Amino acid sequence: LSKHKIISVVFVIFCVLSTTLTAVMQIDDLAEVDYSLSGLPAVFQPFIDLDLKGIVFPAGIYTDSPYVAASFTIPDQSDSMLYLAFSEYFFQTSSFAYYTTGAFNMTIAEETCSYFNMNTEIFSSIIPEVAKYSVTPYPVMLKLMSSEIPVIRLQQDSFTVGIQGSMEVLAILPDSTTRSLFTLNIAANTSISLNIFDQKLMGSLCLNRMQFSLAHSNVGSFEVLLLENILSYILQTEVIPSANGK
Repeated sequence: LSKHKIISVVFVIFCVLSTTLTAVMQIDDLAEVDYSLSGLPAVFQPFIDLDLKGIVFPAGIYTDSPYVAASFTIPDQSDSMLYLAFSEYFFQTSSFAYYTTGAFNMTIAEETCSYFNMNTEIFSSIIPEVAKYSVTPYPVMLKLMSSEIPVIRLQQDSFTVGIQGSMEVLAILPDSTTRSLFTLNIAANTSISLNIFDQKLMGSLCLNRMQFSLAHSNVGSFEVLLLENILSYILQTEVIPSANGK
């Protein structure tokens, strides 16, 4: 076939794929991905390039992305039949979609804590005012919320995720109501390594660095640094495994 005939065939294929691949696939209950063709396939002698949109958005809500996709190229290699590459834009829209749906928010209560009983006694030795609530320790609930869209940066074999959020610590009273003890600001830096397992792209989250600061307190002022070991342990043993389990 001549080059012109090949281009004509590719154009016909593009027209067909543009209708059949104007498609949206559900990732999970929270997000979907638009993998429609974004342009005419580029034909070269040894290969064909197909550009797909790769936009992730909240399930059932197709919204404009706050990000701009940057063009990129795949390095020339010929030892495999298919090469698939994801840009930073794909992960940025993923972050935006999951942030919008509240996926980065989490509540940890005593009954869901696997490693120790979370109650006011844990904090009373560091914050004396907490001990005044009751002689009998009250169960404690932690509410973690992301306050900004997590920032994603691609690296060689992984990517980093910067998270800004808050952690509210509440005491659960005998009548099942809650009373806020204090709220901390959180700045966390995590990394996610990618692997293919059972024909699926899987990510493993690792907590690299975390900083706390006091945002509000109903139990007086206290030194946040004294709480960091406890809170970091809770995040390492409860939040990170929960995220990796998803």
